[in-house]
Amino acid sequence: MFPSVGLITFARRLKAPAFRCTFKSSPISSFHSSASSNDEWANFGTWDDRIQEPILLKQSIKHGVPIPHVSLEHAGLASIVGRRKVNEDRILLKELEADILCFGIFDGHAGALAAEFTKEHLVECIHSHLSKEHDLQKVLEAAFLDVNKKLSEHISGLAQKQSATVKHSGTTATVCLLRNGNELALGHVGDSRAILFRDGQAIRMTTDHDPEYNHTEKERIIECKGFITSNSLGTPLVNGVLTMTRSIGDFYLKQYGVIATPETRSIKVKHGHDSFLLLITDGVHFSMSDGEICDTIRKCHTPQQAATTLTDQAIQYGSDDNASVIVIPFGQWGKDSSTTLIPALRWQGRGG
Repeated sequence: MFPSVGLITFARRLKAPAFRCTFKSSPISSFHSSASSNDEWANFGTWDDRIQEPILLKQSIKHGVPIPHVSLEHAGLASIVGRRKVNEDRILLKELEADILCFGIFDGHAGALAAEFTKEHLVECIHSHLSKEHDLQKVLEAAFLDVNKKLSEHISGLAQKQSATVKHSGTTATVCLLRNGNELALGHVGDSRAILFRDGQAIRMTTDHDPEYNHTEKERIIECKGFITSNSLGTPLVNGVLTMTRSIGDFYLKQYGVIATPETRSIKVKHGHDSFLLLITDGVHFSMSDGEICDTIRKCHTPQQAATTLTDQAIQYGSDDNASVIVIPFGQWGKDSSTTLIPALRWQGRGG
């Protein structure tokens, strides 16, 4: 943690009110604004009690708001086989550079080969483009296409018998890059999801690449001479076999419009408003709404407890698939949890 003079100097340079520093087991375990007008400081969650992270001083001064260092050490992750025989999900957590973190989730189908290969090789593809491109969205798009090409070459290089057994292998990919603690870029193919919890609301950051209800995706499949039909359970499928219109792998369906090009987006993380970012496979969101998922997380003390609880709850609610979760805590973590909301509401009820 920074010495107290660091935060005081930081506050002065921001022309913010003075800060009262309380010393506990660490040099600075909490800080508070003396004026309610400084919303960013007032809205910070329980980093002092639950997650102790230093402030990124340079970035905080640049943007005029406190930006905590987000480390992968405090991310919560869980992946369970559920009612399947094999877990085909994979999770990626990696510090690419001192100021860039990468986290991703992959839901494989027709075996785990595509998910495992993407997890192992996507980072090197991202690295190769980071050296020549600053735009993180462009980096992710190029990296997705590169890893898809490498997977194709890998499968082609296998013995004929092996190649035949994995020709239908594919995977979803939902991948985020976080630079300087507040610049978040996301690339996505398939039906895994990213959800941001901001100001008490679940905001879905991805669009499921569904062959029936996503009309833009459906039109591309039909234009490429593919077709969409439903199985006995009513699940829409591309050419009767695949539940998604974009994926890494599934090379036998590429000619029919199943592309590996990701949808990308970029946002600024607002640590005074954002509690966490969540990545999940469909084994979780199949049985729970986005709101139910985030409510479950809010009841948990730590990101790891949240990830474990969420996967267990998905199975209890009827999911029969692999279930995987990544929880990345942001500045407001714990601020609006059930343990802090209830006392606050009681206090307000007394006219405080």
